[in-house]
Amino acid sequence: MPQHDAHARLAVSTVIFALAPDQADADLPGRERPASLRVPLVRRLREPGLGRWALPGGWLPVHEALDDAAARTLRETTGLVPRYLEQLYTFGDPDRSPGERVVSVVYWALVHSAEVERAVSDENVCWFDEDALPELAFDHDAILDYALRRLRTKLEYSRIAHALLGEVFTMAELRRVHEAVLRRRLDPANFRRTIEASGTLIDTGERLAGTRHRPPALYRFDPAHSPVASPSPTPAGPPPAASATASETRPGTHSKDTP
Repeated sequence: MPQHDAHARLAVSTVIFALAPDQADADLPGRERPASLRVPLVRRLREPGLGRWALPGGWLPVHEALDDAAARTLRETTGLVPRYLEQLYTFGDPDRSPGERVVSVVYWALVHSAEVERAVSDENVCWFDEDALPELAFDHDAILDYALRRLRTKLEYSRIAHALLGEVFTMAELRRVHEAVLRRRLDPANFRRTIEASGTLIDTGERLAGTRHRPPALYRFDPAHSPVASPSPTPAGPPPAASATASETRPGTHSKDTP
């Protein structure tokens, strides 16, 4: 049991989301599978949880700001410097980490697919599809589930979708982001009407080159408008009752020697 009379340790972890690559649907030849999200996980190199996958993160140094620590641990473990990095929740149940009290300040980050190609990926850092996640160390499953629910409720904000796209994009690419987050297909015509009515996009006047049919228009987000009407977001609900521990990663090894 944890020593409740001892001082708690403070850690920082990050949940990172990116769009999964397009995949053909085996059940529907010629069609793509519904879009999905993927997340990077790190392998723990020491007990507790030796060999299991966990969220990127590490201990919080005494003289480092929380935001700086989240960005640094993310950069050191995955090589990512996301445009969107926001504090998600603080998890601090007394019995969440074997042998000691650990409080984790969890952030979430959104990255474009092109950034993923430049990220670290080896035997100790691996990207997993949302539908094929391994069992995670500690209660990181609960953290990830909470982050997914929060992402779905915040999709109405333009910067959420913007972080998963390039500076310019087609309407179909924007719809794919919404489908990946909401986990369901959306009617293209209805989606277009909803987004156009929101007034949050600017038509660049350019078109995507290299397509077989009529080149689709390219858009960008209007920074003067923040909210975007999201098709049927799902309520996030309360955070999980059991709080999660830090992912414990270290530069060079991708798995910090912490519980």
